[in-house]
Amino acid sequence: MANIAEIGQTTISDIEAGKKSPNAITIEKICLALNITLTEFFAEERPQLEPEFRCLVDTARKLSPEQIEYLQKLLESMSKD
Repeated sequence: MANIAEIGQTTISDIEAGKKSPNAITIEKICLALNITLTEFFAEERPQLEPEFRCLVDTARKLSPEQIEYLQKLLESMSKD
């Protein structure tokens, strides 16, 4: 995620460990990397995904933007069948 968000891995680690608080720009970059809105980021309730979808989302989060685009096209072509 650090690479996609263009945030240093140390910064991400410090935020996760509670050593640092992210500023607004960092939060926005994290949201873009996770493909979520600020509203979703700050929502208290997160929709629960079924395990197979959670696994798919977790895997997709590790992909490059180009790989995500390819995956989206693949899924769209499969759903047309």
